[in-house]
Amino acid sequence: MNTITIKDIAKICGVGVSTVSRAINNHPDINKETKDYILSVIKEHNYIPNNSARNLKRIETNAIAVLVKGITNPFFTDMIKIMEHEIEKRKYSLVLHHVEFNENEIDVALELIKEKRLRGIVFLGGHFSHSEDKLKKIPVPFVLSTIGGIVDENNREGYSSVSVNDIEESKKIVEFLLDQGHEKIAIICAEAKDESISALRLEGYYRALRKHHIEPNPSWVFRMHSDIEEYSIENGYNVAREILESKENFTAIYAISDMLAMGACKALIDGGKSIPRDYSVVGFDGIKLGKYYNPSITTLVQPVDTIAYETIQLLFDVIENDKKHKHLTFEGTLAIRESTKVL
Repeated sequence: MNTITIKDIAKICGVGVSTVSRAINNHPDINKETKDYILSVIKEHNYIPNNSARNLKRIETNAIAVLVKGITNPFFTDMIKIMEHEIEKRKYSLVLHHVEFNENEIDVALELIKEKRLRGIVFLGGHFSHSEDKLKKIPVPFVLSTIGGIVDENNREGYSSVSVNDIEESKKIVEFLLDQGHEKIAIICAEAKDESISALRLEGYYRALRKHHIEPNPSWVFRMHSDIEEYSIENGYNVAREILESKENFTAIYAISDMLAMGACKALIDGGKSIPRDYSVVGFDGIKLGKYYNPSITTLVQPVDTIAYETIQLLFDVIENDKKHKHLTFEGTLAIRESTKVL
């Protein structure tokens, strides 16, 4: 894509280059309406100002941004460490940025590009359902890593992606419970409006039930609380209390993340239940903490190291080797631990 210049901005706005410069630098000697108009045009055209010599010293010239949704999730901890190592090994620096749940990750990325001379971007976690026009505004190579609801399958030439097949892997762990003799399985997932990883894993749950000739029941689906941090132990705890209060005779609970599963286990124990005697509990992700929790959590382990390494490899293949974008999907592995039993 052609890079827009300050002269182009000045021409569009019908002002001189010096006026655009004053607007960018928030100079007091400019009319507020004029400044606001110029800044709106700059934003619309994704213009990245050339920084003066005094600013160049404090701007990263070889920086890779990793934008994380859910940065408090331990699942991302090891991934970020590996990404940082791989980025620095190539003599680049990592810019780690937390994206709030209600923020638009592309808008955040475009602001970061204005602040730093980014060479590439990794979008880690969260949901991605932006239009092709929106994606084209990103002027640097980018990779979607462990993203739910990845963009239209027919419009994937402008970026790379790395993930597991959340539907199939979710189906796999629910089928494990079904094979263990469990038929009435509650699921803890995100709100109904969520179209990301939660929706994909819920679909996997539905497919597993139907494959075993069990018609999914809406009353078996329990949603995370919107006023509590998503995918947290606290959220899993509160939702599992609702499962207990429902008086339904579930024999198993599928929490779509290990953190939720650990919270659910705590709620069950506090409610006088035994795991796995009264309830079997499974999670998803394979975070290290789940292995050492009591009881240790049966889960679907994502290949974190491979996903992190391949994410950076794909990004630099485009940045430095001018290769085409690729889309990689990996399988998870089932880790059977203390939180489940055969009925």
